[in-house]
Amino acid sequence: MTAVVFEEFGAPEVLQMAQLDTPHPGLGEVVVRVAAVSVGRLLDLTARAGTHPYARFTLPHVLGAEHAGTVAAVGAEVDAVSIGDHVAVFPVLSCGHCAACTEGAIEACPEARIMGVHVQGAYAQYTVVPAENVFRVPDGLDPTSSAALALAGPVAQNQFDQAGLQPGEWVLVQGASSALGSLTVALAVYSGARVIATSRSADKRKTLQSLGPEAVLDPLDPGFAAEVAELTGGAGIAIAVDDLGHPQIWRSTMEVLGTRGRVVCSGAFLGGRVELDLLRLYSRSQRVIGVRSGNLLSARRLWDTVATGFRPLVDRTFTITEAAAAHRYLEAETNTGRVILTTNDDDWPTIPFRTET
Repeated sequence: MTAVVFEEFGAPEVLQMAQLDTPHPGLGEVVVRVAAVSVGRLLDLTARAGTHPYARFTLPHVLGAEHAGTVAAVGAEVDAVSIGDHVAVFPVLSCGHCAACTEGAIEACPEARIMGVHVQGAYAQYTVVPAENVFRVPDGLDPTSSAALALAGPVAQNQFDQAGLQPGEWVLVQGASSALGSLTVALAVYSGARVIATSRSADKRKTLQSLGPEAVLDPLDPGFAAEVAELTGGAGIAIAVDDLGHPQIWRSTMEVLGTRGRVVCSGAFLGGRVELDLLRLYSRSQRVIGVRSGNLLSARRLWDTVATGFRPLVDRTFTITEAAAAHRYLEAETNTGRVILTTNDDDWPTIPFRTET
């Protein structure tokens, strides 16, 4: 099969086309013919550059975590999907038998691995994955949107599940112009929350208005806290999603968090070390919740929501042969929403599975 690989760390130009062995399904596995794969800032760009904080793989390596495509082959004891089904792949793999896995929290599994980060990924014609990680997508949903939802969707869903989101609550999403941030805003709005989105970029704030939040603000504006107080009638924010770890933005998050408010963190892309006022935390019965990723339960809940009409924000697509250009585009930080690599196949035709390389 054809894949995009890199044999050394470096700039986007290290990404090259190569021929690799086509995978075969084992017991309980399926082979997916990839139609679209998301480009991630942490999962792809830093891994390619050699600066990812926890990537573990050998070179040459194939990037690509969240992806969608067509089932091309199934292994023994697989009956949940069939050849030709259009599917999205939840790319977090686990041991399946530890205490966390038994409880359904596979994101906390000590052996958790992410495709494209710890094992070979989906910048390729085919991937092989456990059948339980494959979800049929609703009729009419294109592969680009499916790939944009495959991992970020379950992460956002898990954040709200862990925080106990209720319709009508005020939700703050910091860094809302990122791929995960924009999807989190869209999911909160779709779930009936009253949403305040933030971005430091004026242009991105304009784009975020299309997702339907009550307001889009600059988190570092001196009047930020006062504006949030006015919007919420002085109650403050019930749930804040802060995946940035930026000390100043964190302070703005905590300043507007209401009594019994919950802060959810699934990243620390702009720092990681922040101050926490414990007096304010306990006196207002607030909580800080770390959510490493999604899990299979949050993925099922997410796809149930997609079936009712929820859709992600996609910024731009590139063909798989333009992977280097897609990386350069994402590095420029001009996107609002997900950047996707697509194959050349139209409308997800059923692709005959061939074993030759």
